[in-house]
Amino acid sequence: MDERPISRVLIWLASASFLFLLAPVLIVIPLSFSGDVFMSFPPSSWSLRWYASIGQHPKMIDAFFFSLQLAGAVTAVNLVIAVPAAYALVRLAPPGAATLMSVLTAPLLLPTIVLALAMLIVAARAGLLATPQGLFLAHLVVTLPYALRIISTALATVPVAVEEAAATLGATPLTVFRRVTLPLIIPGLVAAGALSFLVSFDEVVLSLFMSGPRLSTLPVEMYHHVESRADPLVAAISVLLVLFTLLIVIVVDRSLGLARTFVR
Repeated sequence: MDERPISRVLIWLASASFLFLLAPVLIVIPLSFSGDVFMSFPPSSWSLRWYASIGQHPKMIDAFFFSLQLAGAVTAVNLVIAVPAAYALVRLAPPGAATLMSVLTAPLLLPTIVLALAMLIVAARAGLLATPQGLFLAHLVVTLPYALRIISTALATVPVAVEEAAATLGATPLTVFRRVTLPLIIPGLVAAGALSFLVSFDEVVLSLFMSGPRLSTLPVEMYHHVESRADPLVAAISVLLVLFTLLIVIVVDRSLGLARTFVR
């Protein structure tokens, strides 16, 4: 049986699926260059007015820098917590390690709306609702499972014999980790950091529940803008966010390589 027609069908199906997933971006890009007052596709005129008007919305700019700081802080704390936790679960392998890993990564299986409602109830009782601390803890709960899973996978691919060889040569456990294990899992750390940053920066459902009138992330501010106005400003910001994400991917690719970083 000739497998070439089947391969062609699979290629066409994969291409169609990719175009379907990419369709929103392909629509948003021309919308961002619209000269119309209201969002309409296709645009009746072309202009850069909405890119220029971003600077006239200080709330958007403040929300962007707040989201940047929040995602950076969440990423840093994620790595500080996930590295020793993953090392303890993978290398020390205590009793019930698999169960503990399932519990720690359980937020990945929960619907975001359910997790957001739970965080809202907890934060309201603790007095952390609509505060930077509460929003930070909420984002940490959402992103930590990603970092823990990725770093655990990276550690599992490091041969134990390499660490044992260093230990037999007189290296202390801390030296073995710092000089042997840590350099070998750097691609995993980069992948965990990049994914944690992007998930925190783009999180909207949880941020809607946890933010307030004086505290807003960029996705939440964009959501509120769309509620009250129908201009292409959000499309222009969305294109800039896509470019920002591509910049992060390019930096990771040029520094370590995407295949080495995300495919472990």
